[in-house]
This record gives sequence, structure tokens and C-alpha cells, in this order.
Amino acid sequence: MPNPSRHDDPARLAALYAQLAERVQEHPPELALPLYVADRCCGWATQAACDALRGVAQIELRPDALRIGSGLQAGEPLDALLAEVARTLREADCLRGWRDELLDILAADECLGAIERAAMRPLGLLTRAVHLNAWTPDGRLWIARRALSKATDPGMWDTLVGGLAGSREDLQQALLRECAEEAGLEPAQLAARSPLRTILRMHRRLPEGYQVEDLLTSTCVLPAGTQPANRDGEVMEIAQVDVGEAVQRIANGEFTAEAALVILEDITQRRARGEIPAR
Repeated sequence: MPNPSRHDDPARLAALYAQLAERVQEHPPELALPLYVADRCCGWATQAACDALRGVAQIELRPDALRIGSGLQAGEPLDALLAEVARTLREADCLRGWRDELLDILAADECLGAIERAAMRPLGLLTRAVHLNAWTPDGRLWIARRALSKATDPGMWDTLVGGLAGSREDLQQALLRECAEEAGLEPAQLAARSPLRTILRMHRRLPEGYQVEDLLTSTCVLPAGTQPANRDGEVMEIAQVDVGEAVQRIANGEFTAEAALVILEDITQRRARGEIPAR
């Protein structure tokens, strides 16, 4: 990986971003099967998940696919079946923790139902992550270090705010909620932020399954004197860094893959607009 000695070098930034983006485009885990929910293809079920769900009523394990709720439509019967799926996976020790949070099961733009968050990766279901890339008025970047208790990427650096949208949650509202929980930021402090936009869909193998995730980002300059403060216990440290240090830490592998991509993309866009002066 290149060692970016100058943060204003577009070629270095582009190469670093391209290498990271390539790393998060992986094939599904070995022996994973396409997942159909209510006859819509929407994920990739791991072999362990398929084995755990074998024989459950209204679930068909075929050589070419795992089918849940064939013939059902979105509604209470399907939601009840999805709740049973999550419980069964939990009992089979296929889940990493249990969050008591529901996330939507999406097929294209259609919401088929909702399922426990911890079941998303074993079933390879699409998630949507909203990030805030926040700057100081003098051009430094706010970053947050994940708590050591986090199940994924503990202790790594992250964007100031990042989290998954909940079931039926508006994406803009999801970002505002995460801003309040993770950084203690109120809507008035975020009035100048840009609209959320999708920069990438990740496909990454993880120990618990398959991460298929849309990365959405918004960027803003926080008002002078703002001091973000974590409220939900998921962050152990919040710091300011200049652009060069942020890029160097990304090159050193100190950031999560998601945060690295979001930050590099934002630096590139801000530089193109002249908001980060060349040095």
C-alpha cells in the first residue's frame, strides 16, 4: 500500500481508495447459498445458517438455495417466521451476540420484513450504514475510536459518527439519531451538513457471515467550539487530526474499512472543490 507523504496528491489518494475498495468486494463465503425470502432473492446464507434452519417449517433447503416463506407476502405471518429464523440461529450459536434491534430485509427497493440485527450477516442481507464525516473550521477531521467492547473492529478508528439504519427508519433520521448517540450532536449543529449519498456497496466475508452494506455519507464543518461527546458507550476516544495524519493512519490500517473509504472519498471531494488547499 502506498505511503502517502502528501495528502494533496490526487494520485496517491486515488490509489489508496482503489486498493481499499477492491478489498471490500469479495465473493460470498464458500458453500453459502442464495437466500430467498418470500420468493425474492435478497442474501447469501452461510453453510452454518443453512444447517441450523434445516427442517424448520416454511423453510426449504435446496441444493441451489435457501428459501424462507415461499408464497408469503410481507406482513405478520412472514415477520413471525423471520423471528423464528433469528431464534433458531441464536440457539444454534450462529449469531454474534443479540442486539434486540430489527433491521429491514430489502430486495431491490422493496422491504420484505424485518429481522434481528445479529442475523443479518449469517444470512448475507443488505444493511445500510450512515456516516457523518465532520470537520473543524480550521480543516481538521474529527475521528472516533471504537470501544474495545465492540463485536466488530474493537479499538479501531472510525468516522465521528457511523451506524446502521433501523427497521422502517428514514435514513436522514437514522443519521441524526446516530449523531446524538455517538457524538452528542444536536440537529442545529448539523444544519450545514450535506445530504446523505451512497458511495459504495461493500461485499465482505466476515467470521460470522457475509457483509453486504451500502455506505452512505454526509459531511459538514461543525461550528467553532463544538466538542463531540459519546453518549452510548460505543466510543472510547474522540480526536481531531489533520488530513495528512488521517491518510497516514488509513494507510497504516488503523481505521475500519468503512471509515477509511468514507474519509478518503470525502477528502478527495473536498480537495476537488478547493476546500482543502494544496501544500
